[in-house]
Amino acid sequence: MDASIKIKDVTRYLEEWAPLSYQESYDNSGLITGDLSTVIQGVLVTLDCTEDVVQEAIASGCNLIIAHHPILFRGIKKLTGSNYVERTIIKAIKHDIAIYAIHTNLDNVHTGVNKKICDKIGLHNIRILSPKPDTLNKLITFIPTEYAGQVTAALYAAGAGQIGEYKNCSFQSEGVGTFLPTEATDPYIGERNKQTLVNEIRVEMIFPAHLKKKLLNTLKEAHPYEEVAYYISPLLNENQEVGTGMIGDLSTPMEPLDFLRSLKNSMDLTVIRHTALPPRKIQKIAVCGGSGSFLLPKAIQAGADIFITADVKYHEFFDADGQITIADIGHYESEVFTKELIMDVLMKKFHTFAIIFSKTQTNPTSYI
Repeated sequence: MDASIKIKDVTRYLEEWAPLSYQESYDNSGLITGDLSTVIQGVLVTLDCTEDVVQEAIASGCNLIIAHHPILFRGIKKLTGSNYVERTIIKAIKHDIAIYAIHTNLDNVHTGVNKKICDKIGLHNIRILSPKPDTLNKLITFIPTEYAGQVTAALYAAGAGQIGEYKNCSFQSEGVGTFLPTEATDPYIGERNKQTLVNEIRVEMIFPAHLKKKLLNTLKEAHPYEEVAYYISPLLNENQEVGTGMIGDLSTPMEPLDFLRSLKNSMDLTVIRHTALPPRKIQKIAVCGGSGSFLLPKAIQAGADIFITADVKYHEFFDADGQITIADIGHYESEVFTKELIMDVLMKKFHTFAIIFSKTQTNPTSYI
């Protein structure tokens, strides 16, 4: 076993994929129990963390459970084993098992939960249904002309300048920078106490806000100046790569009943609760894993023929109002394939310890 692989290595990798800053305010994604410096013995991937899942981890020799849903959503004041949450936490701590949750941050990335649903039902031309604002920053900096290439290349490599599928995006303009180094400086260009003029390139780039510290460190390391001039501004722009729900198209329109039958098969469903079917074929489809009724207005606005989600309340079905078909497929059923998604991502990176797909059934609902 490679002793260098610790829990923090796995969580860091997951958070590069689904940054914790993308989780919703009510959520509790991240490490819930455990020590980040612990060496990985094995990983158990599950949708929910329960007492039975912890027991499965013990039996399988896994000391890290990665769950989609957090076992803790809010603070607790006692650990007495009075309910399943407390019992699960106590059992995990007793057996030195770490629990990590990757929840709404994974819902909100464009390669996350909703992308998995879109893939399962065969959608193409997929995009975020409700993109998030306030997740982007803009960097402006000034670089001596002869160093512009190497500095911008370093910033690109650190995650700046990507807009959708376009990488290495920036706006650059030429100008003249002026400065006068004082006696306390050690200027890379120019001399102390002499006014200096340098041909510079003004570079502007967009980057994800959570990368701010990394980008600044990269800029300062790559830039030749002792003192680097830069501006960082938050942007109100919607981030097309981050947000809730997804929408896409079937390659061939389908009759409504045929589509629902296909949906039951592709998502392995027992039952679908739905509103009235449209008098036309279905092609444009909106999805949201888990409780997504709040996105119904967005799905209607986007022109979706059907909205696939879960946990729709009785009166919320009326809100379809003949404009769209709502298909409630169940919370567990809409997200159970998230286990495959997490497993696939981990398997691409880590090969020196076991990564096990949980066999424990955690769906709290049954059908007859």
